Amino acid sequence: MTSFIKRYPQWAVVLLSIVLVGFYWLVWADDRYVSKATVVLESPQVSASNEVSFGSLLSGSQTDSDLLLLREYLMSVDMLKKVQEKLDFRSHYSQHGDIFARLGDADAPIEELHDYYLKRISVEMDEYSGVLNVEVQAWTPEFAQKFAKLLLEEGERHMNEMGQRLAEDQVEFLDKQVSLLEDNFEQSRQDLLDYQNKNGLVSPTQTVESLNTVVSSLEAQLATYKARKSALGSYQSQRSSEMVRVESEINALKKQIDLEKERLARQSGNALNSVSSQYETLQLRADFAKQTYSNALAALENTRIEAARKLKQVSILQSPILPEYPEQPERLYNVTIFGLVMIFLGFIFSMLVMIVKDHRD
Repeated sequence: MTSFIKRYPQWAVVLLSIVLVGFYWLVWADDRYVSKATVVLESPQVSASNEVSFGSLLSGSQTDSDLLLLREYLMSVDMLKKVQEKLDFRSHYSQHGDIFARLGDADAPIEELHDYYLKRISVEMDEYSGVLNVEVQAWTPEFAQKFAKLLLEEGERHMNEMGQRLAEDQVEFLDKQVSLLEDNFEQSRQDLLDYQNKNGLVSPTQTVESLNTVVSSLEAQLATYKARKSALGSYQSQRSSEMVRVESEINALKKQIDLEKERLARQSGNALNSVSSQYETLQLRADFAKQTYSNALAALENTRIEAARKLKQVSILQSPILPEYPEQPERLYNVTIFGLVMIFLGFIFSMLVMIVKDHRD
């Protein structure tokens, strides 16, 4: 044995390492129980159309982004603090297990504790099926199952709070905006009514249109009487009764036309063109306030529906199991892999030694 060690020290180191590591994995290492769960994150999906039905609220959907957010939270320091608070993570992992696998310091700082925490949980997303596979290792089967259940419960609560927080802020903001827009709409509508009552007109615009029609009709009649006067002048004198009557009609029509035009375009007082212009401005303001208020109400309703859609539910496909036998550590697998690696390194070192000896010769 001594001659073998002197002649092949590298192989002696390899064999000794395999024996020591094999002893640890096969004899010394304590059993670890693994609780597994498979979950999918679902939320109500609301149709983008204006019509909302109960069927659209019940149709589930899942997104990879939500699953990734859930995965990151389950592996976060915040989640570790929840586990410590409810299950006393430090005590369990520091009081059980062999010297190499247990938590060496029960009072370890949070950074070291988090590193150890990540070694005892596995949260992986299956992109093909869109599910999250959760595995938890513990020194007792009961603790492993409780640990896995707590991860799922806290994960669902966190996703709901995160979605609701944004939705509630949006709803609160829109509630205030709707109240302001409602007051603005009521004020603009009251201003329009007051202006109508003040001027005694329901619609000045229509009144202006009616007066324009009257003026056009009067001007048409005036043209007719002027043509008749020209015709009478060809065979009657200017003092004839017929000519006098036609002349009177023409003068009356001119006065009436001037009167109607004065109502339309009077520079002071209650000129209808000014009244109509102010009325149209108030009408536009009222219509704009109404449309804005209507849009705000629709946005508020959509945001409330969006708040319902953002509720996340962790649907469990495989509930956290109570392990009946330890799956970790994988003793034979670990010993085999370590042995192969050490043998490979031994061959490499032997080749290097041979190369050095050849160069010396």
